[in-house]
Amino acid sequence: MAKSNKAWLQRHVNDQYVKKARAQGYRSRAAFKLIELDEKEKLLRPGMTVVDLGAAPGGWSQVAAKKVAPGGVVIAIDLLEIAPISGVTALRADFREKVLLDTLAGRRADAVLSDVSPNLTGIGNVDQARALELTGAAIDFCRQVLKPQGFFLVKAFHGEAFGEITARLKKTFARVKVVKPSASRGESAETYVLARGLSGL
Repeated sequence: MAKSNKAWLQRHVNDQYVKKARAQGYRSRAAFKLIELDEKEKLLRPGMTVVDLGAAPGGWSQVAAKKVAPGGVVIAIDLLEIAPISGVTALRADFREKVLLDTLAGRRADAVLSDVSPNLTGIGNVDQARALELTGAAIDFCRQVLKPQGFFLVKAFHGEAFGEITARLKKTFARVKVVKPSASRGESAETYVLARGLSGL
């Protein structure tokens, strides 16, 4: 095993959020990012319709399903298989495909969550371009299905494309805020952007 992989594995095994996720039955440490952001920003409420893009293995969907019950709807989609989660409709598909709109069946979403990450190559400008393309597609999806007062929470990476991502969001939403939960590793370029108030397009 390469030294960098060993170091990552060691850090992962000792990570407090990995341990908490196991102890509390969450599928990934990412669950705590959404829990923290929800506590700070008051995002999820009972009865909401939530779409979770790039949802596998399902940590965010687990959190969302608990928060929007009773009466809420969570639709999770990923190219990877998502094992069943109580209160969640899981789709194995690309979120840009028609199946997601068909599943919504005309229903508007209160929230679109996007923890989507492209398959990383390790080549900075290629990965940034892919991330930008996916985020652009997620913004287009919000234009189609998000309620005007709904919110969009999206993962982004600091780098060349970050300014372009925030600029696109500011064209589409009235309020755009960069938020980095403590569960997001400090050394990671990963951050999140919360966008609210879909502008009239």
